[in-house]
Amino acid sequence: MILAPALRPGDLVGVFTPSSPAHVTFRDRYLAGLRTLRGMGFEVVEGPLTAQATAQGYRSGSPRERAAELMALFRRPDVRAIVSTIGGANSASLLPYLDFDEIRAAPKVFCGYSDVTSLHMALWTQAGLSTFHGPAVVPSFGEPPDGFEFTRRSFLDAVMHHREGPRRLEPPARWSRQAPRFNDPASQDPASRTWLDNAGWRTLVPGRADARVVCANLNTLVALAGTPYFPRLDGHVLMIEEMLAPLSRYERNLRQLQLMGVFDGLSGLIVGKPEAPDAEGAPFTAEELLLEVLGDVRYPVACDFDGGHTHPMVTLAQGTRVVLDATPAGAALTVMAPMVA
Repeated sequence: MILAPALRPGDLVGVFTPSSPAHVTFRDRYLAGLRTLRGMGFEVVEGPLTAQATAQGYRSGSPRERAAELMALFRRPDVRAIVSTIGGANSASLLPYLDFDEIRAAPKVFCGYSDVTSLHMALWTQAGLSTFHGPAVVPSFGEPPDGFEFTRRSFLDAVMHHREGPRRLEPPARWSRQAPRFNDPASQDPASRTWLDNAGWRTLVPGRADARVVCANLNTLVALAGTPYFPRLDGHVLMIEEMLAPLSRYERNLRQLQLMGVFDGLSGLIVGKPEAPDAEGAPFTAEELLLEVLGDVRYPVACDFDGGHTHPMVTLAQGTRVVLDATPAGAALTVMAPMVA
């Protein structure tokens, strides 16, 4: 496993757009996100495709163009980190056109979530690079007025401040699943967001796991099944999260992993809060459905983790050794070493 070098104040952060052209569609939010990154002490450069501010409907460019943009940022020695604009639906289209040998030779902090899972898994399986499941420019750093303070702090702790020893991750005091309306001026008022008190991370199956973690958006992970980019998960703690989570699709995706044998070999399982849950009239909860699919597991299972499409979010790197301690009182997660070199 290759760790990216820790960031320092004044480092150059490259921004790329692997799928949805949110930098065009939600221009004000995008520019606000760039300001937040600069306010955190970084210099910012747009990738060559993103800088053109063009789009092809649902995507920012052809697969080759998007891959070339990402490779251009990896090739620049002055770029120390790469952060995605947003997710989307087709980041996997870049995978045939990436040079994983070059990426392995030039490790950098690489951050994003949701559909960017395709790239996380590819960089992990093909280049051995530990990447960061964490905030993106538009939905995270672009939140007015300057992103979420907890999100910023968790990101900086992960990529810059945590340099030695274990570090216990803590849930935010409040959280929100309110779906973003990036083009609605009224929704840009921070006071318009609905906040809920955070009860912490809950235990579904008690136990303790000490293993490396893999973080993934569930439906994007399932879409990689049968490809060389699907990770080996035996012995790992798996963290999964969803944006849209109707129970019918949730069951399908969980069952896919179960039929593949993924759940048989895990050391632990963490499930993030979904942004848009939908029971679809079912008389059972998402947690009850999860336990139905898992069956009789003997490893810890925790839910309500703040690590996905709800806000604020925890930044967590692929391959980080963690201790998941799930007790009847709640679940705790400790990273046992820094996530950067």
